[in-house]
Amino acid sequence: MVKDKEFYRSLFIVALPAAFQGLISMGVNMLDNVMVGSLGDVTLASVSLANQATNLFTFIVNGIGGGAAVLISQYWGKQDYVRIRRIFGVILRFAAVVSLVVCALAALFPEQVMRIFTSDADMIREGAKYVRIVCFSYPLFAISNTMVVMLRWMEIVRIGLIVSSISLVCNFCFNYLLIFGKFGFPALGARGAAIATVIARAVELCVAAYYLFVREKRVRFRLRDFFTHDREMSEDFFRHALPVIAGDSQWGLVGTAKAMLIGRLGVTMVSANSIADTFLSLALIFTNGLSNGACVVVGKSVGQKDYARTRQYSNTIQLLFACLGVLVAGVVVAMSFTVPYIYNVTEETRSLASTFLLIGAFTHLGTCYHAACFTGINRGAGDGKFVMKVDMICGWLVVIPLTFLAGFVLKLPLPVVYLCTRIDQCFKWIIAFFRLRGDKWIRNVTRE
Repeated sequence: MVKDKEFYRSLFIVALPAAFQGLISMGVNMLDNVMVGSLGDVTLASVSLANQATNLFTFIVNGIGGGAAVLISQYWGKQDYVRIRRIFGVILRFAAVVSLVVCALAALFPEQVMRIFTSDADMIREGAKYVRIVCFSYPLFAISNTMVVMLRWMEIVRIGLIVSSISLVCNFCFNYLLIFGKFGFPALGARGAAIATVIARAVELCVAAYYLFVREKRVRFRLRDFFTHDREMSEDFFRHALPVIAGDSQWGLVGTAKAMLIGRLGVTMVSANSIADTFLSLALIFTNGLSNGACVVVGKSVGQKDYARTRQYSNTIQLLFACLGVLVAGVVVAMSFTVPYIYNVTEETRSLASTFLLIGAFTHLGTCYHAACFTGINRGAGDGKFVMKVDMICGWLVVIPLTFLAGFVLKLPLPVVYLCTRIDQCFKWIIAFFRLRGDKWIRNVTRE
C-alpha cells in the first residue's frame, strides 16, 4: 500500500467528484426511463430501446474523452500547458464532427434506428418519436462532456459536478412539465422527455463553455484554438486516442447488438432489462468515475518518468478497487428488493428485473476490479491498445455468440440469457491482473 498522502489526495480529488458527476449525468437519461415508465410497459420499452442509440453515442463520446486521458494526464505531469491547449482544440473539433454526423443520421432515419433493436411495430412507432427529437441533444452533449472530461484530466473536477447537477434539475423539471402536461404545458409523453433532454443538454453546454473560455486561467483556451490545426498533436491524438475511442465505441456496438437480441425476446424481457440495466449502469458509471482518478495519478507519474512510483500506485489501486467491488455489489443486492417496485409494470416484469439485478451484483465484483485496471491504470499508462483488443475479443467472440445461443438456439430461461450478456465480467479481471504483473503496460507518450 502506498503511504504517500499526496497519492490519496490526487486519487480521490478526481475520483469522487468524477464518480458523482457520472452518476448525475447518467441520471439525465435515467429520468426519462423512470418518468416515462409510469406510462406503461410499451412506452417504457420503446424509450428504453431508443436510448440504446443514445447509449451507443455516449460510449463514443466517452471514448473521445478517454482517448484524451493519456495525453493530457501525462502532459499535466510535465506541466506543459501549451501542448495541453493544442490537444484541447484537436479533441473538441473531433467531437463536434462526429456528433453532428450521428445527429443527422438519427434525425433523418429514426424508424430505421428503432428497427435495429426491435421488429415490434408499436415500439418502433413510439420510439421513433423520441429518437427524432432527442438526437439534437447529441452535439450539445458531445462538446460539453468533452470539455468537462478534458479538464478532469488536469484535476479540475468541480465544474463537472456543477454542470451535471444543473442538467439533472433542468431535465427533471421539463420532464415533469412536458411528459405529463403540467401548468398548462401539453402532455407529450415520450416526445416531452426528449425535448426536456435537449433543453438540459443545451444548458449544460452553456455552463461548461463559460468555465472553459472565461474562468479557466492555466490552459487559457480560446475560441481561435478550436480552429487552429496542429499536425503534431493531431497525429499523437489519433495514434494514442483512437484505440481508446475504438474500444469504447465497439463496446457500445456490443451493447447495441445485445439490445437487438433482447429486443426480440418480448416486451417483458425488454422492460426488465431496462430496469436492471438502468441501475447497474449507475454502478458501472460510479466505478468508472472512480477509475478516472486512477488514470490521472498513473498518467502523471508516467509523464514525470517515475515508473517505480507508477507500479506502486498500480498495486494500491488494484487492492482498493477489489474492496470497492464488494461494497458496490452489496448496494446492488439491496436495490434488487426495492427498485423494480417504483415502476408501473407487471408483476412478472418486476420479478424478472429483481433477478437481473442480483445477477448484475455478482458480475460487478469483477467489473469493479478490471475497470480500475483497464479504464484507470492501463489507459493512464498509455496501454490503450491492449484494452481495446481485450474488449473486442470478449465482446464479439464471447458475449454476443453466447447470448444468441442461449436466447434463440437453446431457448434457455431469461435469467440465463441475461447472465450471458454479462459473462465477460466474470473473467476479464483475470486478464487485467496478469497484464499488470509485467512491464509492457507502461508507455510514455509525451514529446520533449
